Amino acid sequence: MWFNSIYLKTLREARIAIFGWGIGMGLLIYAVLSAYPSLVETPQARASLVSLSSSFAWLAEPVAVDTPGGYATFKYGFTILIIALWPLLACSRLLRGEEERGIMDVLLSLPRGRRRVGLEKLAAVWTALAGMGLLIGLLTFAGGKSINADFNLADALLFGLNVVIVCGIFGSLALLISQFTQERATAAGITGGLLLIFIVLDMIHRTIPNTEWISRLSPIYYYNLNKPLVPKYGINVGALLLLLALNILLSGVALVLFERRDVGGTVKLPRWLRLPERTAQPAHALPVNAWSLRSIYTRSLGMIIVPACWWTLGIAGFAGWMVVIAEQTEKQLAALYTSSPLLKGFITKVGGGDINTNATLLSALFILLPLLMMAFAVTQASRWSADEEDGLQDLVLATPQSRLTVLLARFGALTTATVIMGLLTLAATVLASLATGFKLDMGNLAAATLSIIPLGLLMAAIGYLFSGWLSTALDTGILSFLLVIWFFISFVGPELNWSDNALRISALYYYGTPLLHGLPLWNTLGLLVAAIIVLALASVRFVYKDIGK
Repeated sequence: MWFNSIYLKTLREARIAIFGWGIGMGLLIYAVLSAYPSLVETPQARASLVSLSSSFAWLAEPVAVDTPGGYATFKYGFTILIIALWPLLACSRLLRGEEERGIMDVLLSLPRGRRRVGLEKLAAVWTALAGMGLLIGLLTFAGGKSINADFNLADALLFGLNVVIVCGIFGSLALLISQFTQERATAAGITGGLLLIFIVLDMIHRTIPNTEWISRLSPIYYYNLNKPLVPKYGINVGALLLLLALNILLSGVALVLFERRDVGGTVKLPRWLRLPERTAQPAHALPVNAWSLRSIYTRSLGMIIVPACWWTLGIAGFAGWMVVIAEQTEKQLAALYTSSPLLKGFITKVGGGDINTNATLLSALFILLPLLMMAFAVTQASRWSADEEDGLQDLVLATPQSRLTVLLARFGALTTATVIMGLLTLAATVLASLATGFKLDMGNLAAATLSIIPLGLLMAAIGYLFSGWLSTALDTGILSFLLVIWFFISFVGPELNWSDNALRISALYYYGTPLLHGLPLWNTLGLLVAAIIVLALASVRFVYKDIGK
């Protein structure tokens, strides 16, 4: 049945992602709602919750946080946007990936027009997103029902719809950008960078006065205008329709461009956006002396450099922006400190000193850095798997290169890029700290930024191992599901009072709080050893398997 149409086949490839992202994020909201009554057992606890939420208004507008729906929306309404990673990756390869593999030629040789092929594939992606939204809505309603929350099933389903529509925009954007790029990885990297830029743009008006016009340039701004779980707030119909119109516009333009360009080619940019063309001399007509062709390692580095630059810009820029946000939050806390005895007690608990207080504030934000680095690793592991499906490994192995050399060189290039990303992220945070006068322990800051490197390498190694048995779509889906599970355990487990042994299942547990307590040496070494072991298993599988199986 699943192979009777392009739509069903594409939908079949997304089956793991539907349940992984839908159930994972749905359980996240369910757990937060279930834990809410324990947070507001007394009037003092409720008042403290409202006061502290106002200090983190830069993240999201704290609307009715003293209600279950308002609290869940405020705390994880932003974090749930991590789902955007799936449509971003899926749509960047939806058409461009098929062209890279040569499958599009086969599809178009059948009595199916380009428009139908593109529409069926896009419809499958939107069906998958709708499935995720449905699961999120149902689990949200179940969580609210368990504590008698004041929102109904329709509100919960609208919450799920709002999430998938804004996440779908980044899929539509990736589909459009892939019409201008030669490789799907480049489109995914550019869209990932734009995702982080839009997140920052949405935050600007909540930290800098009179800048709301800038935030209106971000689709996430309009997502935040919808709060269906919050009593007497509900859905902003105009914002929801605008997000839907953006999806239709971006994906529609992408399909029109696909229909009119050559298969395997790209849409030419306007002349004012094109780079100046250089006429190659006969002796240099072929890049025989290019640095990237000197070895498999340098070639792998050349392939990864463009998406790595975009991800570095996003991760380092996000880390620097978090320092600025933490500095603004510290000022707000200082103002509340003088007027709120409840907050005064909180400040005392976290140390009260400038460096300790600053580290506590920033540490709550830096947990997102490992997630971003691991998301980058997922994209690169997916590319390794896709190269085998595309037959590119056959060409490499036809040269006098051993399989082990090919795998280790490719992973070595990824390791180099990951280390450089970590160092540049450290540089960005140091510069932001010095520019804002935000005092931090530089040793702990280095530990917090560089400790994300082993997590990225571990995720990439797992992806390389899975690729020994799974197709690219399944490999990416399972890696994404694993990232969601780890995220859920680390973010929600402590609120549910899970045991330390349960929290250890997540790799994020071993990141710890290096901004407060320095480098967790043994945990970091353990992650590196785990990455080496997994990479060794992936190498054994790759050396002895049949290529393409």
